[in-house]
Amino acid sequence: MGASRGDGRSAAVLPSGVTVLERGWLSSNNVVLHGASPEEGAVLVDTGYASHAEQTLALLDASLLPAESLRLIVNTHLHSDHCGGNALIAQRHGCSILIPPGEYTAISTWDETALSYRSTGQRCDRFTPAGKLTPGQVLRQGGRDWHVHAAPGHDPHSVILHEPSSGTLLSADALWERGFGIVFPELDGEDAFEEVAATLDIIERLKPEIIIPGHGAPFKDIAKAIGIARERLDYFRREPERHAVHAVKALTAFHMLEVVHSTREALLAWLASTPIFVSTWRRFFSDRDLLDWSNELVDQLIAAKILGASTENGSVMLQIPKA
Repeated sequence: MGASRGDGRSAAVLPSGVTVLERGWLSSNNVVLHGASPEEGAVLVDTGYASHAEQTLALLDASLLPAESLRLIVNTHLHSDHCGGNALIAQRHGCSILIPPGEYTAISTWDETALSYRSTGQRCDRFTPAGKLTPGQVLRQGGRDWHVHAAPGHDPHSVILHEPSSGTLLSADALWERGFGIVFPELDGEDAFEEVAATLDIIERLKPEIIIPGHGAPFKDIAKAIGIARERLDYFRREPERHAVHAVKALTAFHMLEVVHSTREALLAWLASTPIFVSTWRRFFSDRDLLDWSNELVDQLIAAKILGASTENGSVMLQIPKA
């Protein structure tokens, strides 16, 4: 229970009672907080992307202790790569779901206009939360107190969970070992870089000894990670259009991880029909033709080897290269 499990392994030693199912980038990491006894049941933090739901379920079931059930799912935020497995896992295990309060009404009514799924062209199976995971709340699990803190920036409603006695922080996408998640409000024209900075300050004040991020392996060099994040943030503050380019490239790569392969024409059509790409182009790059800008984006992803390209039957086929 003290080691990372799943698609990768971490050198960082986790506290007892915590299992990390380390995933890739299409699905977030899943963190299992085991109960002090099988009767207490486990808590799962974040459930990955919808297309990985069966895989997440299998990894979860393999991680549970003998006679241990899953009593609760909690989400750090409601992006599709963090809550896409909620519906299947809650149905199979008969457990409740707690979500941050900011989008509780939107999720409860499944308002996809208010949520991010339609604008990003991503998928999330509908689920029904039982309650809220509110900043200031303490989640008691496995003999430990997990304190919930607001962590806006990447997502205005995101939370992080801190367990003081072990110095463990579940940082979601507020802090990775080498950066942080896309600052989505900035793409909508809202000022959110200052919120990223404030969240980094909160993390620093919590003085965690080990961080379990939303993506990537757990890590212990917290000062280095915060330093890298602040440098990246300063760069984006100076040149917000660079953040916009980074965001659309990351979202394009995410889409390709989901679909596996696509013709170039189909990818360009997807970009032109996905609201967040069109709005980002209008806000930052409208001096360029949309199709020209989209083609340049794809060319840059191919040149960086993020996408592989081949010709089949006269069509250019794109895919994420195998590692």
